[in-house]
Amino acid sequence: MGTSLAVNQQSFATEVLEKSYEKPVLVDFYATWCGPCQMLKPILETMVQEYDFVLAKVDIDENPDLANTYGVSGVPDVRIVTEGAVKPGFVGVLPEHQIRQLLEQLSLRSQLNAELEALYAEAAQGQVAESTAKLQALLEKYPNDYGLILEAANFYLEAGNHEKAETLLGIIPQYEKEYAARARGLQSLIQFQQITQLEVLSELDGMYQTAAQAALDQDYEAALQGFLAIVQRDRLYRNDAARRAMLSLFDLLGNDNPLTHQYRKQLMMAIY
Repeated sequence: MGTSLAVNQQSFATEVLEKSYEKPVLVDFYATWCGPCQMLKPILETMVQEYDFVLAKVDIDENPDLANTYGVSGVPDVRIVTEGAVKPGFVGVLPEHQIRQLLEQLSLRSQLNAELEALYAEAAQGQVAESTAKLQALLEKYPNDYGLILEAANFYLEAGNHEKAETLLGIIPQYEKEYAARARGLQSLIQFQQITQLEVLSELDGMYQTAAQAALDQDYEAALQGFLAIVQRDRLYRNDAARRAMLSLFDLLGNDNPLTHQYRKQLMMAIY
């Protein structure tokens, strides 16, 4: 857990510059009249409860000299301070997952992630009931953490509790595009499990099941190759099911994954 405090011209050197030699400091230049600042504030306050850094809040109206010194022209403006050096962070409101990525780049480890790793280790050792109880406690502690909700849905999915997984995935709002895409990807795993239980009546059915099983085994390249082969052979198979399965895998892998780039291009070539 980190520290959150208000900082002014007099305390900046001690609370920000000197402290930055001990741990990273995020300086939030804000204004009380700024709407986006009020949107960013609870996100940063949540992060400082999970990660070990200092959140230094500077009201630019009360500390205009500090704002001028660091060239703050718009708020919210978040700066990163390490070893006495004040560096650019971001301006405006970033989604929570991007702020988490920023903190991870500073080699900060979330307390939540540590607790997740511990309960996953317990589950791997057969202590499923204990790890499930701890996971439920985390969901109650962080009810609005969509990353945690996705982790929990994946946990229940691997445990075979599809109903609980689908309930959790239904919590993710569609306007949270990054999380919603990952939720669709996890929902596709439930569909893949259903595919493996279908009766095989043709060669394409067999290919379809093999690709779905590869996805469940996390052999995503083999899965994409299998679904692509079906698209190339019969685009209309099961109402375009193979193409839709590939799109689900793209959601699961994320847009930055090399496999997504590679097979999205191949899918476009196969279609057009």
